[in-house]
Amino acid sequence: MMDTYSLLREIADSWVLLAMFVFFLGVVAWAFRPGSRKVHDDTANIPFRHEDKPAGDRDEPGRSAQRELRQ
Repeated sequence: MMDTYSLLREIADSWVLLAMFVFFLGVVAWAFRPGSRKVHDDTANIPFRHEDKPAGDRDEPGRSAQRELRQ
C-alpha cells in the first residue's frame, strides 16, 4: 500500500507540474496578446513623461483632494 508521502509526491511530479506549465503558458500568452504593445509601451515610458518640466497640478489627480483637505 502507498503511503501518503509517496502518493502526494507522485501527484506533484505529474499533475501539479502539468498544471504549473499550463499556467505559465497562459501568463506568457496573456503578456504577448495582440494589442498589448500600446499598454506596455505606455507603462515603460512613465518615468520619461515629464522630462522637460515637473508634473503640473492637473497631471496629479491626488493634488486637488489634498488642497480641499487643507482648506
